[in-house]
Amino acid sequence: MTTSPTDAPGAGAAVLRRLRAPAAPRPERCAFCGTALAPEHRHLADTAQRALACACPACAMLFDRPGAAGGRYRGVPRRYLVDPAHGVDDADWEALQIPVSTVFFLRNSALDRLVALYPSPAGPAESELDPSTWQAVLDRTRLAALLEPDVEALLLRRAGGVTTCHLVPVDACYELVGRMRLHWQGFDGGQTARAELEGFFDRLAGLARPLTEDTA
Repeated sequence: MTTSPTDAPGAGAAVLRRLRAPAAPRPERCAFCGTALAPEHRHLADTAQRALACACPACAMLFDRPGAAGGRYRGVPRRYLVDPAHGVDDADWEALQIPVSTVFFLRNSALDRLVALYPSPAGPAESELDPSTWQAVLDRTRLAALLEPDVEALLLRRAGGVTTCHLVPVDACYELVGRMRLHWQGFDGGQTARAELEGFFDRLAGLARPLTEDTA
């Protein structure tokens, strides 16, 4: 009788091991040309879909030109700023009525208004507070006037009685939301999620330049 490879001793076990082994992760690909992407790659804001698209360097460069694709896609910059002299105080934070310690604001050009989002177990949760209240709070930092629509966010955090105020690329905020969603446990997020949050802001402290009079 002819023995097929899978009839050989131990072959069945080997097949089962291959079936049980996790599949190798597929490489991310450019949303425009399909090229495989490096782990560190550019993101573009899709202003029509309120989403982010991954792009290779060549495609990202094309969309850096003003008016490319009718302005639908905008390159996310890599600017990180912090305002040590902001005026957001305890009363302002209470006015925001955000149920967690972290919130970010972006100006959505399609909706023509500010949007306030914060991490939750289900992903980014949108605040329903009157945008005029948000604007009154955000006007207490000069970072608000520098905010680029769709591609940058104003990130506020209240921890240990201190509020920090950063201007960051919008994809950094969605990365934070993703990490919180992945590790969130229980009502308050749990120890692992809190550690991820601390790690994120530790890295942010190393990236952010203090806001000065000549900051652009």
